Amino acid sequence: MADASSQTARTVPTGRPGRLSEFWSYFSENRGAVIGFWVFLAVFLVAVFADLLAPYDPAAQFRQHALQPPFWQNGGTWEFPLGTDALGRDMLSRLIHGARFSFFVGVVVVVVAATGGILIGLLAGFAPKWLDTIIMRLMDIILAFPSLLLALVLVAVLGPSLLNAMIAIALVLQPHYVRLTRASVLNERTKDYVTSARVAGARLPRLMFVTVLPNCLAPIIVQAALSFSTAILDAAALGFLGMGAQPPTPEWGTMLADAREFVLRAWWVITLPGLAILVTVLSINLMGDGLRDALDPKLRRS
Repeated sequence: MADASSQTARTVPTGRPGRLSEFWSYFSENRGAVIGFWVFLAVFLVAVFADLLAPYDPAAQFRQHALQPPFWQNGGTWEFPLGTDALGRDMLSRLIHGARFSFFVGVVVVVVAATGGILIGLLAGFAPKWLDTIIMRLMDIILAFPSLLLALVLVAVLGPSLLNAMIAIALVLQPHYVRLTRASVLNERTKDYVTSARVAGARLPRLMFVTVLPNCLAPIIVQAALSFSTAILDAAALGFLGMGAQPPTPEWGTMLADAREFVLRAWWVITLPGLAILVTVLSINLMGDGLRDALDPKLRRS
């Protein structure tokens, strides 16, 4: 009996791993993506708990400590570990709060651009040919302009502010979601499960949002990750040009703009915000590559 039971236990097939564990197994094969994920998570936690982690208010000025170097240089102290800027504001506190602004920009831009782009892309994918042609030619016109130049024009019309910069960046990124969603919809529409849903009497809204859209999400998620980094870069560029967040907002691009004249005298006031942008954007791009490998069956390693 013992032999029979052990034989039965050996022949029982093991269940298929869950979707999350399967996704992680593919994602973790890309070591750069894993490193990018943990760096992204660390920066995200810093942004969430900025009020607790920052030693000072980012706008507080200590004029007697203006342009004090980091602690490892002569003249630096642990009171201001990463030094201060020209107004005596603590660089560490401003960098920590700058992470919050950068993530806020990324989240808002991705949500707005993805929501509008997915809706228009679904409409184009199911629309008659003439309407599809009009929508796609409009998207082509938007894509014909350099993204940063178009964002600058929109901000110039709306007025320089962080909110207007986010609106402009979202409008510039929206055509990418439209084209991606439309291509995925056209690919899925010809499959048997969509035909079965039509025969079963599914109405157009159900076909669009319940039947087809969930099967188009994999490339959209990858695009969202890459758009997140693009939004942070564009917001920093607009802030650097004075068209985004306005002083004394501790946004990384604005910090770079304020530090331009001190690049030779106080390297830390311009190097540290630049490194923050570099590390954050690089981690998101690495994570996006891992998402692409894990979510696209054609790219999965056997």
